[in-house]
Amino acid sequence: MRRRAFITLLGGAAAAWPLAARAQQAGAMRRVGVLVNSVEADPAVQGRIAAFRQALERLGWLEGRNIQIELRFSAANYERLPQLAQEMVALNPDVIFASTTPAVKALQAKTRTIPIVFVYVSDPASAGVVASLARPGGNTTGLLLYEESITGKWLGMLKEISPRLTRAALVGNPKGFTYDYFARSSKTIAPALGIEVAPAPIENDAAAIEQRIETFARAPNGGLFVPPDITTDQHRDLIIALAARYRLPAVFAFRHFVTAGGLMSYGVEMLEQHRQAASYVDRILRGANPADLPVEAPTKYETVLNLKTAKALGFDVPPTLLVRADEVIE
Repeated sequence: MRRRAFITLLGGAAAAWPLAARAQQAGAMRRVGVLVNSVEADPAVQGRIAAFRQALERLGWLEGRNIQIELRFSAANYERLPQLAQEMVALNPDVIFASTTPAVKALQAKTRTIPIVFVYVSDPASAGVVASLARPGGNTTGLLLYEESITGKWLGMLKEISPRLTRAALVGNPKGFTYDYFARSSKTIAPALGIEVAPAPIENDAAAIEQRIETFARAPNGGLFVPPDITTDQHRDLIIALAARYRLPAVFAFRHFVTAGGLMSYGVEMLEQHRQAASYVDRILRGANPADLPVEAPTKYETVLNLKTAKALGFDVPPTLLVRADEVIE
């Protein structure tokens, strides 16, 4: 073997060693870090964490017996993520489960050896989280949240329930990485539906959110589309109330917006994504290398309608939309 080839091989083996070493700790108490870019007290967040824990239990990982789970929550404050990532890496867990692109990026800035499994990430390749969906490379893999094409579904639902709609406000926090992602796709898709997309960037400020939506609502024939975003998730009750106040049709990315009083949603089932993430964590704890685990795309979507909200807003739900609904709240 040539010297250069030998050095390259040696270097590659050294880089892979930390992952392999972790996989060889079978029988010992394993440690799983969980970094959630959200508010700990949010019932929706607690439900997702519970689903993740329960899935791990079904796979044989029992807290206090063979696994220890370390939880950290950012309270939806992006500025806290670097500190929390540093704390998490200092614990030297066997694997870290992370929610949202900013959380994953913060962790990757602190470690390229500890395996990371993600959810709530819509554009992992462009964001630099993975090399590609099929071959993630490095120490990170997980579950894709949404592809750009879903924007057409959201905008189409708005047009379907409000045929005179010509304007749609894209509500979200640009710090979350996905805002620009969905803004790009909406500019491509919206014209064919006769819709003009109006950017409505927000931050973690209730008064500013209220002002932003109030300003948009001054002109007629408008609606809201709210892609996945931690800030809108935290302020969902306010956004739902503002949509009701100004009689704006709104479409959301998650079911829990609709159960809270929002008009309609189309998206993945987040509890199921957290259960699937647990299976990835399980595989890594048993020796799998995250670089070899493809990013998994969602296969199940759900449409949820709130007929009570539709009636209060003065909208008739067309039969075509009603028949497609997986859940109807009356």
